[in-house]
Amino acid sequence: MRSRYRHQSFTECALIALTLAVVALMLWKLVGLLILIFGAVVGACILQTGMTPLLRLGVPRWLALLTVIITLTLSLGLVSWAFGAQVSAELESLAVLLPEAWEQLQERLEGSQLAPLLDDAAGRARDLFGNGISQVGMMVVSMGGSVVSFFALIVGMVYFAAQPGLYRRGLLLLAPIKSRPRLGEALDESGKALRYWLGGQLVAMVVTGLLVGVSMWLLGVPAPLGLGLVAGLLDFVPLVGPLIAAIPALLLAFTVSPQTTLFVLIAYTIIQQIEGNILQPLVQQRAVHLPPAMLLFSLFAASTLFGLAGLILAAPLTVVAFVLVNRLYVTREEESQ
Repeated sequence: MRSRYRHQSFTECALIALTLAVVALMLWKLVGLLILIFGAVVGACILQTGMTPLLRLGVPRWLALLTVIITLTLSLGLVSWAFGAQVSAELESLAVLLPEAWEQLQERLEGSQLAPLLDDAAGRARDLFGNGISQVGMMVVSMGGSVVSFFALIVGMVYFAAQPGLYRRGLLLLAPIKSRPRLGEALDESGKALRYWLGGQLVAMVVTGLLVGVSMWLLGVPAPLGLGLVAGLLDFVPLVGPLIAAIPALLLAFTVSPQTTLFVLIAYTIIQQIEGNILQPLVQQRAVHLPPAMLLFSLFAASTLFGLAGLILAAPLTVVAFVLVNRLYVTREEESQ
């Protein structure tokens, strides 16, 4: 009787392990879809941030969502109409000037001890960029094409923002009954932290782009508007994004003069100090504070696992994971002790 019970217990454990392995394999195969879903959640949080003041005034959710969508669409259309041609021209000039600046830098450093290091760094950058593009392309192809993916992302954003409670309840139904209250609180806190982080990060991106554009214009660097736009967009990726954004500015400054390159380096350093020590603490004071080392290693881990898309979404993923682990595990351990 005892041997029969042990055999049954072993069979149940084996089936559970096999089921978990199959689920893990399915999730890994659907990693592109999972990244797309999380991107839609991030977009829904952005919409929710704009909807919050209207909801507090008693405006119905559907009307608040429609107002935010129309406002964003009109704002983007107005900005495109006012600055679209200039921004397009700046970006085209960047595409032309950067290869020329790179060739000039290689010519000036040819024969020096820095030339092999420069060639090695260029090769690594090309390999990294090529791998990132290929991984993103594979995800896009596996999900049916870029147009379909973009449409699914937009529709998912709207659906998540329109009925967040519906999807929250559906997720809670997957958990054991006893764990649902704690999980619900953790989901609410992670969503709030993500909205605060995104709102603060968008403010930081705008300010950083303006500071970079104005400083490059004052220093006489070519295509200052394009450099400011690139710096603002790349600032969404903490730590790594600002470093990548400084490379084209330094290359273009080198075509002007070595002194201009030094001034550009000083300007980027000052801007990053302003953002890190003044701007970020102000705009992120209500959001979760991520340790820099944790954020840095999460960027490398997400880029290794999910490629370029993982690098872009690494910071919001870390925010959500940090709050969930802290609420579901750390707090429970402290309460039990």
